[in-house]
Amino acid sequence: MTNPPPPGNWSDPTWSAQPSSPAPDPTLVAGQPVPTQAGPVDPYAPSPYATSPYAPDPYAPVDPYAGAKQPATQPIPGYAPGYPPQYPGYGYPQPPKTNGMAIAAFVLALIGFTSCITAPIGAILGHVAQKQIRLSGEGGAGMAKAAIIVGWILTGFLVLVILFYVAAIVYAIVTNNDSSSY
Repeated sequence: MTNPPPPGNWSDPTWSAQPSSPAPDPTLVAGQPVPTQAGPVDPYAPSPYATSPYAPDPYAPVDPYAGAKQPATQPIPGYAPGYPPQYPGYGYPQPPKTNGMAIAAFVLALIGFTSCITAPIGAILGHVAQKQIRLSGEGGAGMAKAAIIVGWILTGFLVLVILFYVAAIVYAIVTNNDSSSY
């Protein structure tokens, strides 16, 4: 392949009618041979991602009376027979154990809607549960926080109701128009 001559009367020192270097070899990339295209894939070839070398062949013929016989393979030491070994990092992680005090605090705070006596108990237990959760790393921090919020809100309503009743009783005593004193 040759380059066209430069336009006009000026001369380009980098232009020449011949290329300065030979054309690159299309079978080499960075001096290494280019890999050829892969052929058709055998769908029945063993997978490189096999689950375990001890796992039974999933395509082997199944004996319908196998439950009445003893297993033909020896179990893997340390694992229950019939189950493949557990690989680390697979599946979902186990959720942390929920703190029992957080559950009790949340239940008592919710019961406080009907009997306002349990609401402050639920709020206090929620604080205790939060401290336990911080120290132990257990789950249930959301329940403990909800118990604290609901418990103290209901306790505040209880205090307002008690103050309202006390004010109503005081008002009734002060404005007593006892007609029996005539």
